[in-house]
Amino acid sequence: MAGGHCLPLLLLAVLAAAAGGRGEERAPALFVFGDSLIDSGNNNSNLASLAKANYFPYGIDFAGGPTGRFSNGYTIVDELAELLGLPLVPPYSQASSVEQVLQGANYASAAAGILDDSGGNFAGRIPFNQQIQNFESTVAQIAAAAGASAAAERLARSIVFVGMGSNDYLNNYLAPNYDTRRRYDPRQFADLLARQFASQLTAGARKLVVAGVGSMGCIPTVLAQSVAGRCSPEVDALVLPFNANVRAMLDGLNANLPGARFTYLDNFRIFKAILANPAAFGFSVVDRGCCGIGRNGGQITCLPFMPPCADRERYVFWDAYHPTAAVNVIIAREAFHGGADVMAPINVGQLARL
Repeated sequence: MAGGHCLPLLLLAVLAAAAGGRGEERAPALFVFGDSLIDSGNNNSNLASLAKANYFPYGIDFAGGPTGRFSNGYTIVDELAELLGLPLVPPYSQASSVEQVLQGANYASAAAGILDDSGGNFAGRIPFNQQIQNFESTVAQIAAAAGASAAAERLARSIVFVGMGSNDYLNNYLAPNYDTRRRYDPRQFADLLARQFASQLTAGARKLVVAGVGSMGCIPTVLAQSVAGRCSPEVDALVLPFNANVRAMLDGLNANLPGARFTYLDNFRIFKAILANPAAFGFSVVDRGCCGIGRNGGQITCLPFMPPCADRERYVFWDAYHPTAAVNVIIAREAFHGGADVMAPINVGQLARL
């Protein structure tokens, strides 16, 4: 290990434990980029943001209580960390030492987008470009402590999870105070997003899981926009060209980037399957948020100290925008174990073993 003789003793202990202590560990680290679907507290800190979830009843079913997760419990990447045999990875903004990020870090930020200006209505957020810069500083920290070659080898075996794009639609293209829709038709916007995304995704990771944008046509905030509480096929139709672009782009990167193992999580498909047959997945309430106000619990999202629904495991949606922990766990398990219909070309379990 280059530079190993000057490692702090604690760092050596952490590396040793990470290498051998966890019998079930399938990857040395998990690094996470995204938005509120997987933010674990980066928006809590000194960010002047309207997109925060560090208050009750968020986290009502999470051991640590309200942490800034936009869920009643686990996010997708919490469950994924467990499946990989890793501890839950800390939010970057709260990790104060290199020891804390050796097994990964979460850079996701509520309201963040692929485009820097997406999510601007929520003021402070950490867009994907800034998340990548934060990741680069983590890599530099690990390299300084463990040596460049050890850091590079560790990174090559780590899993990187990226879930971006929802805010580029909900809080940019579909936002009334943005002029994006006047400048681009849906196909042009999907192409613009995918081009930007492609340039961002080639930032050094080798084992990359990229989630498509999920189905948003039936989220409570969209249901609440019609008096009858109907889903919007138009909203779903908007994101499908982007998802197709991302999938094709990953195929191209796999073919052309030496050593790249990029795989696509079709969470749109998983979500549609849950909505089409909720009872098969254990759900009975699909048309309202467990915590929210007004029509479909979707006109105003979950407010501080609002009493949520009691039977949360029966609900698909937690608040006006986000799924419940039960849905997050299903998506993560599909990502880890699922077949080629939802994880292409390989699932996370297979990716970790490569």
